[in-house]
Amino acid sequence: MVRRIPIEEGSGNVFADLGLPDARERLVKSRLAPLITDIIRKKGWTQAEAADRLSTHQPTISALRKGRLSSITYDRLVGWLVALGRPVEIRIGRETRREAHVEVAIAGR
Repeated sequence: MVRRIPIEEGSGNVFADLGLPDARERLVKSRLAPLITDIIRKKGWTQAEAADRLSTHQPTISALRKGRLSSITYDRLVGWLVALGRPVEIRIGRETRREAHVEVAIAGR
């Protein structure tokens, strides 16, 4: 006998699905952090070098690499991307009937 397990489709935001606070912000930060970490890795910087170049502290870069983002603000991540030479574009859309949201689209890495 095959036991059927109910499957629930996700919303596209795992943080919201888990009922965590600030789910939208967490999702955006979780998309930006690996991009920053990848740029740092490709430049061959140590955590201390990255911290120096991004005007922060080594433990903050360590937290970034580990995905511990609660103490790192969204605007700080965006500022780091700009400091790393990546253009950041923010678009404000028209009002819709849908729930307001933030999307992150990353151009070809």
